[in-house]
Amino acid sequence: MTENIQSDKMMGESGASNSNAISQSETTELNITKKGKKRSIVWDHFTEIITSEGSTKAKCDYYFIEYYFKTKDGTSTLLSHMFKCPKRPAIVDKKQSNLGFQSVPGGSQGDVAVVTWKFDQEECRKAVCRMVIVDELPLRFVEKEGFRDFMKVAQPYFRIPSHSIVTRDCFDLFNEEKQKLKRSFIETKQRVCITTDTWTSIQRINYICITAHWIDSEWNMHKRIINFCPIVSHKCEDMANGIGRCLREWGINKIFTVTVYNTSSNDVTVKELSKQLTKMGTNLMNGNNLHVRCMAHIMNLMVQDGLKESSVSIEHVRHAVRYVRQSPARLNRFQECFDDEQLNCKKTLCLDVPTRWNSTYLMLRRAVEFESAFSHYASSEIGLRHYLEHSYIEVGIPTGKLLSSDWENVKRITKFLEIFYLLALKISGSRYVTSNIHFLEISAVAVYLKLLIANEDTILSEMAKKMKEKFNKYWGDPGKMNKIIFISCILDPRYKLESVGYALVKMFGEDPRATIQEEVKKYMTSLFCEYVKSSSKGVVLASSSDCSSLDTSTSGLSDSQVITQNTGLLESLMQDIKKYKSGSGGVDTKTELDKYFGKETEDDTKEFDVRLWWKLNSARFPVLAEMARDVLAVPVSSVASECAFSTGGRLLDSFRSSLTPKLVQDLVCLQDWHRNEKLKQHVSVEEDIDKMEHLKQDLASDGKDPSVIDV
Repeated sequence: MTENIQSDKMMGESGASNSNAISQSETTELNITKKGKKRSIVWDHFTEIITSEGSTKAKCDYYFIEYYFKTKDGTSTLLSHMFKCPKRPAIVDKKQSNLGFQSVPGGSQGDVAVVTWKFDQEECRKAVCRMVIVDELPLRFVEKEGFRDFMKVAQPYFRIPSHSIVTRDCFDLFNEEKQKLKRSFIETKQRVCITTDTWTSIQRINYICITAHWIDSEWNMHKRIINFCPIVSHKCEDMANGIGRCLREWGINKIFTVTVYNTSSNDVTVKELSKQLTKMGTNLMNGNNLHVRCMAHIMNLMVQDGLKESSVSIEHVRHAVRYVRQSPARLNRFQECFDDEQLNCKKTLCLDVPTRWNSTYLMLRRAVEFESAFSHYASSEIGLRHYLEHSYIEVGIPTGKLLSSDWENVKRITKFLEIFYLLALKISGSRYVTSNIHFLEISAVAVYLKLLIANEDTILSEMAKKMKEKFNKYWGDPGKMNKIIFISCILDPRYKLESVGYALVKMFGEDPRATIQEEVKKYMTSLFCEYVKSSSKGVVLASSSDCSSLDTSTSGLSDSQVITQNTGLLESLMQDIKKYKSGSGGVDTKTELDKYFGKETEDDTKEFDVRLWWKLNSARFPVLAEMARDVLAVPVSSVASECAFSTGGRLLDSFRSSLTPKLVQDLVCLQDWHRNEKLKQHVSVEEDIDKMEHLKQDLASDGKDPSVIDV
């Protein structure tokens, strides 16, 4: 800090000397005065001068503007000029105590603001703790020589804590943040959707991750990892007990849905959890809508089955890509072929992980762009042909040559996979609503597969048949599908019941449509009545036909009691009018659900925000909006919990394998809580691969080992 201030001072003095040189070339009436040391910060940016008439002025070191001033009047005019001076460097007061000037975040160059700042050892310690957590730094990072040298320059007053103190700070910070979040759950008492997944560390410790999803009263979406802890085993009972303990610890007893992978063990786990919620008395609709199957996982199973039908062409391309990437010399030679073909592309090859079909799609899409370069390379490099002829797809099945027919197959497969790749990206988000498009996307996939099965292209047709078999296992019987899938679509004012009915026809035909649609509407009405019962709005807008067991707010009172409860005759008259309208079939006999169905659908535009619509219409549909808040918060994939293990994998490497499970949980949860919106943007896999590949090429061209970069 001291060095920065001194450098700013030197800049001011340099600017002052230059300005004096310019001024002396124009006039000789200015003389620089050097008096005693001035304490105001403005003199780091102004130079005091005396005119030929003997008047005292202060000249800006950056714009050379002159101001008359008197010592007894202070420096407020000069200070005001500093606020507006674009060329002034961002600094903080020398004494690090009261007044500082800093650039405005997000503003244009030169935008400044006055801030009060005071060095605080404890706040700096918390900032270091957050840095270690968010950036996944080793706990001993604070004891590294480089960091200590940096802090000596940046803030020599900061007493750097030891790694044990940082560890303790992590525990304290976790407890502090947990209590805040726990209070919000208890105070709001709203229903929460959860996703969960399990994982085994390199220490053979079984971990379970539980992520909470909800929409608050301001219609903002939230996602928080609330548990990342060991469990006894991956058995159904142990998982259900682990989830139950976590929910009780957090004071969460109202669970709306649980989104999990599609395994038989998870089916039993959700059933066991449903029993626990029933004992608590908070199992909505007897747990009929509790279990949501992860759509991303179902799609993964579908595509993997489809790819098995076209594995030969894919294996040919995969082996060719692997060969080129095995050495820097081959990459350089391939780049030369790339340049010879005059391909206008700055991307490079990427190799897939065979068990992840989305990475296979990215590999194939990139390879197709380099088809001519591969042909050129194969014609001039006998090594590639030799490699393909002596490598094997499976035991006893050689890879063989990379033929033009392989490229044609790969092109069709790539175009086919693109549909599912884009869909997977869409449904895997946790920062926007995904449940409203869940059923429509399922319908679109069903229609697409039907078309491909009838396609003359035998490869695509066989792929589609295999995928349709897997599709039917989970979505072939509408009676076994979670009704929330349909209701979330209905609660989008662009779609409602008509869109669901049309999609049902496209999937299952005209005959079962009416029956399914009626069942969905009946279930939705029952769910709405559950919210009416627990609603705190004070006025129940339910008709006797829909919720006959419910009483209105004054139905059990006599006329005299009603008058007594109200404050005047007008209120009593309004109650009579309400009864009259109800008896004569007026509008009050309609439920909010009826009114919502009766309202015209909204235009389906890209700018439409379903959460904003419900926020603006929540006063019109108070109970239905409360229900929509829970339904729209349902995540259709468990990716949010699965991604935590990607972070966990980096945390629990060989260096950090000695961390205790408690510390692991604190670090994973705190990282999730403290990452801001900017850090939580989607990571572009392709961009990261390109950057790593370019870095490898740079290292290879410099004669360094590129294997140090792990893509």
